[in-house]
Amino acid sequence: MTGFNILPLAVALLIGIAALGSCLGIGLVGQKFLESTARQPEMVDVLQTKFFLIAGVTDGAFIIATGIGLWFATANPFG
Repeated sequence: MTGFNILPLAVALLIGIAALGSCLGIGLVGQKFLESTARQPEMVDVLQTKFFLIAGVTDGAFIIATGIGLWFATANPFG
């Protein structure tokens, strides 16, 4: 096979963009969680449950993107 293979670049972008989005998302949700618990301390239990649920879903998207990227890197389904 001759030419420039862009698969490693695509995998790096897939994992990198997903990691950046996940970190920013969890950071913003954590910021709003701390702000809301400072305003209404009696709502900590309800808000903490929702925070962990949202953080898990956001992190799950990154884990799925990493798995797909590693699958492309090792199996190369397009080749």
